Amino acid sequence: MNPFETIQQFSRMLTALDAWLQAGVSYAETKGFAADVLAQSRLAPDQYSLVQQVQSACDQAKYAAAYLSNQKPPSHPDTETTIEELRARIRTAQTYVDSVKEADYGPAESVRVAPAWMGGKSVRGDAYLLRLAVPNFYFHATTAYAILRHNGVALGKGDFIGVKDFSELGAE
Repeated sequence: MNPFETIQQFSRMLTALDAWLQAGVSYAETKGFAADVLAQSRLAPDQYSLVQQVQSACDQAKYAAAYLSNQKPPSHPDTETTIEELRARIRTAQTYVDSVKEADYGPAESVRVAPAWMGGKSVRGDAYLLRLAVPNFYFHATTAYAILRHNGVALGKGDFIGVKDFSELGAE
């Protein structure tokens, strides 16, 4: 698994996540309610709200980029409460992720990743990326999508995938 390509996919998904939030704002406007109501929505009482899902997806993308390029991840306190603040958080995370160049990443199997929550233990970068970072990122992004859909925002598979023009995939 190529760390750079995987992290760039996270960046593309952050673009999609931002578009989903904008769709939520548009939906709220057409229905006549404040879009920020969506920010505190959740799928289940014991699950993170939309705010926390977006924060977590952003964090996972930046942590993966930082850890796999041997950098310290930037700090982004979890202070967002509105959709516009969440959209700004996405842009901040994406700017950082996109600032890490392909040459900054070594082979993932040669990097040791030791997040603070692992209590001093470390794992190989390839195991971190494949078994922790990718599923964690997509769990939070997918749940954010599901929260918006559950609340009536008209999103579909194309919105999730984020591909509107297949030429970017090399389609002829």
